[in-house]
Amino acid sequence: MSRRSQRGVALVIVVWAAVLIAVIASSFIVERRTEQLIVRNSAELARAEAAANAAVMVAVLHLYRGDPSPDRWMKDGTPHDWTFDGIPVRVVIRDESAKIDINTANDALLRGLFMSAGVPEEEAAHLVDAVLDWRDADSLKRANGAEEEDYRAAGLAYKPSNEPFQAIEELQLVLGMRPDLYRRMAPSITVFSRQPGINVHLASRDVLLALPGVTAEQVDQYIAAREANRAAGQPLPPFPMAGAFAAGASMIATIYAEARLDDGITFAREAAALLRPVPRRPVSFIAWRESTAAANPLAGVPPADASNPSISQAR
Repeated sequence: MSRRSQRGVALVIVVWAAVLIAVIASSFIVERRTEQLIVRNSAELARAEAAANAAVMVAVLHLYRGDPSPDRWMKDGTPHDWTFDGIPVRVVIRDESAKIDINTANDALLRGLFMSAGVPEEEAAHLVDAVLDWRDADSLKRANGAEEEDYRAAGLAYKPSNEPFQAIEELQLVLGMRPDLYRRMAPSITVFSRQPGINVHLASRDVLLALPGVTAEQVDQYIAAREANRAAGQPLPPFPMAGAFAAGASMIATIYAEARLDDGITFAREAAALLRPVPRRPVSFIAWRESTAAANPLAGVPPADASNPSISQAR
């Protein structure tokens, strides 16, 4: 091989080596940048989580306040804006008595719940019996219900628990329950109130529409009167159409806190707090979890804005 050829081969080797080194260096840079991005996102998510957790504690403080101040956060489902370390947080507190307890509601209220969510009457009858078969202690099948053999016939690897629901998410396991139906119902149901009825003074429109025999017009008229009295500081009116389904407040409130950073990172905390009249300790949390989209009471509500002058500042 001539000296010129040798030089040519050496040049090709050098070029390929340079390309290989450039590729390795580029891969290293991309990997480092990816790691930095992951670390940054993790740190930002931790900031959002800390802000949401702090908002839950502030909500508990408001619930234990005994003064009638207009800036006191009430457990009536009103959204409240707050900031923590510059992070805007939106908070909603609702007494669990404002929801329908799927462990204690009777068949009439459960049927109203399903039908108000758009379920046809025949399908609602099957769902009601399936729910009752799931939560009762026996294996006897109701007329339209479902027990172990029905789940097996449907190709499911589980059977009814034959005990009360431990969480509202368990309702998704009931034979016939559709994901879209569960998502619509999730904000209206609970396993914490342990009451057969609902607190009409705090219940949402969807919950009130589940009451047997009521019409949308009656519900809308009542909500208008209720909120007018609330705004005027007057006693809240009764809702005669609720009948035996009217119930008082419970000792459990659910606090939903959603923190949102400028870059779009969001963290939502959902906590169920047991509030004792004379607590041995400030509060007992019977549920503490990252919230799911189905349980979001702020769906459709504009996010909190840290530039809003009405937002309270953490002190």
